[in-house]
Amino acid sequence: MAVARVVHTADRTLTGRQLASLLTPPAEGRFGYRELARAVREALLDGRVALRLRLPAERELATVLAVSRTTVTGAYDLLRESGYAHSRRGAGTWTALPEGQAPTPLGAFHDVTGATIDLALAAPEAPAAELSAALASAAAELPRYAGTQGYHPYGLPALRAAVAARYTARGLPTLPEQILVTTGAQQALSLALTLLGRAGDRVLAENPSYTNALDAMRGRMLRITPVPVTESGWDTGLVDAALRQTAPRLAYLIPDFHNPTGHLMPQEQRRDLARSARATGTWLVVDETLTDIALDVPAPPPFAAAAAGGDSEQIVSVGSLSKSCWGGLRVGWVRASSRVVTELARVRITADLSGSVLDQLVAVALMDRLDAILPKRLAELRLRRDALASALARHVPEWQWTVPPGGMCLWIDLGRPGASNLAARGLRHGVRVEGGARFGVDPGTHEHRLRIPFTLPEDVYEPAAERLAAALDGAPGRFADPALPDWVA
Repeated sequence: MAVARVVHTADRTLTGRQLASLLTPPAEGRFGYRELARAVREALLDGRVALRLRLPAERELATVLAVSRTTVTGAYDLLRESGYAHSRRGAGTWTALPEGQAPTPLGAFHDVTGATIDLALAAPEAPAAELSAALASAAAELPRYAGTQGYHPYGLPALRAAVAARYTARGLPTLPEQILVTTGAQQALSLALTLLGRAGDRVLAENPSYTNALDAMRGRMLRITPVPVTESGWDTGLVDAALRQTAPRLAYLIPDFHNPTGHLMPQEQRRDLARSARATGTWLVVDETLTDIALDVPAPPPFAAAAAGGDSEQIVSVGSLSKSCWGGLRVGWVRASSRVVTELARVRITADLSGSVLDQLVAVALMDRLDAILPKRLAELRLRRDALASALARHVPEWQWTVPPGGMCLWIDLGRPGASNLAARGLRHGVRVEGGARFGVDPGTHEHRLRIPFTLPEDVYEPAAERLAAALDGAPGRFADPALPDWVA
């Protein structure tokens, strides 16, 4: 299967202060040239510093770090020698990766069968009793629609009204005309990218980010400008600088329990980012599919509610029932201005005339029951999160992570690169995991990370952790069997 080309341009420059803020200082407190090269390399592999980014001038960085220019020169030389930087006479030094790195290909869709434990999909099972009740309610309503042609490009009016009412209840007044029902959040995102972007346009994306969203951008030949999401979350100054330097056509954000890191963006940062995007004319595509999965904090209000006045006019919000109810339902939506919704519907019709009436009727019934479904779902996820964390602490105590306040995943720090090799060996030991590189904007980054969801039953995590520990100790194996899946949710 062909792999979409990753499109970037080397059109951004880091200032000395920006780079210094992204580096982990040495224990002794002062950088030598080897320690500085190591810190830049680690920041690059961790996604804090992007590829094809111009590094600060040697004199500038030396001043900021309070070291000699010779120290910076030596560090840059080491980075070039090891393949992590290259220079052009008169143009400066640019970040790079050693030869041989390539994007991870997307394999065919297959189900994991047999005894393999699948820790790659962040998707819980359906709430069985509530789903059965919703299906019965939908069956009772279906005869009302059976006498019609059955096509509703904008979505069933009842479902549009229910989604709009939920936005309004959460603090963002919304009319049904501002809702487009889609076949899951992935279609909603794809429609937004198709309408708002053209091949060659710049799109700002968090690094790391949701892999299927990144693939959708690459498939449309958009030029991705990465901004890091680190252990401390977002750096508004860096995002603002990226917006001003590159003026992207659109930006894709996951502010609510970010996938994969689990971070929750503070309200003041939301206001700042909405203001900055407005100033550069950038459309914000905000993925809120995990909004309801608030485990330790109150569920956040919609991102657009934090925007002041006209700052919300270029915000397109994406949501679905996949995480709060069930991914098998394939019901999502877009919340935007009625004008944008009309344009999105026109794009949608060219590929998908309408969603399933029956599925949408089930969704209406589930929306009515959502306040009863969520408390049980969240309590279950807390127990599963604790079970996963406890099992990992017993079997791989050297791994580290921050417990997220919401979402469905742990973003594991292995302490050293090698996640792709571990994932390959894991299959041989009967466990499937996804290395952090799948979530990076640039191939080869986040190799010291794993994303492990806690959406399976609690008793699964003890044997899963045992198998991961065995794979960690095993000899390097061949890469993934092509008969097994290479996709994530």
